[in-house]
Amino acid sequence: MMVAARSRLGFGLETLGAWMLGVLWLLPLLYAAWTSIHPAAFATHFDLTAPLTLQNFEAAWQAAPFARYLLNTVLLVSLILVVQFVLCTLAAFAFARLRFAGRDLLFAIVLLQLMVTPDVLLVENYRTLVQLHLVDTILAIALPYLGSAFGIFLLRQTFLTIPQPLDDAARLEGCGLLARLWRVYVPLARPTYIAYGLVSVSYHWNNFLWPLIITNSVGTRPLTVGLAVFATTDQGIDWSIITAATLMTSAPLLVAFLLFQRQFVASFMRAGIR
Repeated sequence: MMVAARSRLGFGLETLGAWMLGVLWLLPLLYAAWTSIHPAAFATHFDLTAPLTLQNFEAAWQAAPFARYLLNTVLLVSLILVVQFVLCTLAAFAFARLRFAGRDLLFAIVLLQLMVTPDVLLVENYRTLVQLHLVDTILAIALPYLGSAFGIFLLRQTFLTIPQPLDDAARLEGCGLLARLWRVYVPLARPTYIAYGLVSVSYHWNNFLWPLIITNSVGTRPLTVGLAVFATTDQGIDWSIITAATLMTSAPLLVAFLLFQRQFVASFMRAGIR
């Protein structure tokens, strides 16, 4: 009885702690939502009788080219994700199934990249792109991230769990190297692709420092940089309009998470990410 009571008490405390953390995580979002749909006079105090308005969203949309920023961001994350999938798949398959001299050494060098933060390479990356005449382009934002050590490692670990007899059976059916990769390994690694894709899109959608450095014009700025420029003191500090713009930039990710949260969690569990 005592053990059962302690177990229930522990479960209750864990549940309470989870709810408290969830509420704390939601507070900034709730504040942004409240401020964005009320006049500026009610941005700093809570009043249930405050009038509702959508003018903040209209003012934010008209004050900055958010449509262009959104298009730039979609193009950026799509380019990075597609190229990462191709490069990481080929590299992971080579490290998992092919035998060649120096394979383990090369894989160790790839893993060393996980210890190097992107911020360390900002200056050298900028110099390189200046020499290539790619500054202020979407390609310049994407280039440093097209190869992902984390993606290679994650897919390699997944490919290693695929039974070798399946590969042998595909080989007996006459499948070549790329055919075996496409027909055997890629379909079985689908949960890993979903999990990694969600991580990649979320990271590059919210990435700020490198796009801020490498872009100079509206035609290439992503949402994060555009929002930062919009929220500068030159635009005036109107929290209702700024929070409305913030919600507009983060809405696609929020909607995607709400729609695919079950697949999101299931993919991470099956991919072995803890």
